[in-house]
Amino acid sequence: MDDSADRRDLILDAAESLFCVHGFHGVTVRQVATEAGVDPALLNYYFTSKRGLFDAVLLRRAEVVNTQRARSMDRYESSTAEMTVEGCLQAFFEPVLTLWESGGDGWRNYLRLIALVNSTPSWGGQAMTQYFDPVIHKLIGLLREVLPEAHAEDLFWCYHFVSGALSLSFADTGRIDNLSGGLCRSNDVAAVRKRLAYFLAAGTTQLCQRMAKTRD
Repeated sequence: MDDSADRRDLILDAAESLFCVHGFHGVTVRQVATEAGVDPALLNYYFTSKRGLFDAVLLRRAEVVNTQRARSMDRYESSTAEMTVEGCLQAFFEPVLTLWESGGDGWRNYLRLIALVNSTPSWGGQAMTQYFDPVIHKLIGLLREVLPEAHAEDLFWCYHFVSGALSLSFADTGRIDNLSGGLCRSNDVAAVRKRLAYFLAAGTTQLCQRMAKTRD
């Protein structure tokens, strides 16, 4: 990797670590430059603007996440005689759970940032649409195969609830640590892996079946 690429990644890492805590509006270009230990002019050279920098932070790891999720769902679909809702969700979750668990501080920061972006009213929806919709539609397509009686709007509502649960898990706020008196830890990836898909699959299945009956 050449010096230019090294510097660019250094800046992206610094920006990621700040944005995931303070959000887009709570971070200045100068703060990122200071965190990265570079001249602020370099940020303008590489990214043009703070929004350009922010978009580059989102895009860098989104490409990895989307590729791994698509492959994971393809493997599940091709290797399973009879798909289940839980299996589809687990195939969708597993790549990011693995990155969260073993990807180091960079991936943990990125997933916290995604959680923040996903709950930002003013522009979060637009950012998530730009970077993640194709792979999400792939998941919804698999769920439609498993739940053929489900109406499209119910599947989208189910994903909305799935996304909220996943985002809260990635946010790693420590809330469950305090609430449980230390019995649970918000950074316990193994505990999330064991429970998340199972819990959300039950809700997705029951919701789609109940709503289908109300329309008959």
